[in-house]
Amino acid sequence: MLGDGSPTRHLQLLTGEPTEVDVIDMSAIGMDADHAPSQLQVVPGPRLRRQVWLRTASGQRLAYATSWWEASHVDEYLQNRSLPIWASLAQLRTELYRDVQGIYYGHSTALEQAFGQSGPLWGRHYLFWHRGQPLTLIYEVFSPYLTKYLGATRLDCC
Repeated sequence: MLGDGSPTRHLQLLTGEPTEVDVIDMSAIGMDADHAPSQLQVVPGPRLRRQVWLRTASGQRLAYATSWWEASHVDEYLQNRSLPIWASLAQLRTELYRDVQGIYYGHSTALEQAFGQSGPLWGRHYLFWHRGQPLTLIYEVFSPYLTKYLGATRLDCC
């Protein structure tokens, strides 16, 4: 959750399968706050929102992710929008700094149904910085299915 490596690469290492992307939506949102974390304010606008499922090649959903991009630069960094973000940026040899801003632990009926797994769910949001400027804000929620690889999680306080 706090690592600065690529979650899609980590998912691939955990499962032994390539991580693939199902793009749910790519929408221009202008300057709308879009129910995003407050750090969206540092991403220049107008903005584009990209929503995806990250899954194994065999079809198991592992994560849901939303990213917000400055609309005028998204094509520069996501030349192939069906690739995971890390793959697109790696092809371009883009150097990044991942700045984790929030960690979440809880329930979402909609995501639990979409994952086909009961929660609780872990999530996070972070900014990618490139050349000292905010590149994108990313929000990720991970499937409880990952306990198959990582072991069960338990939090006594919640």
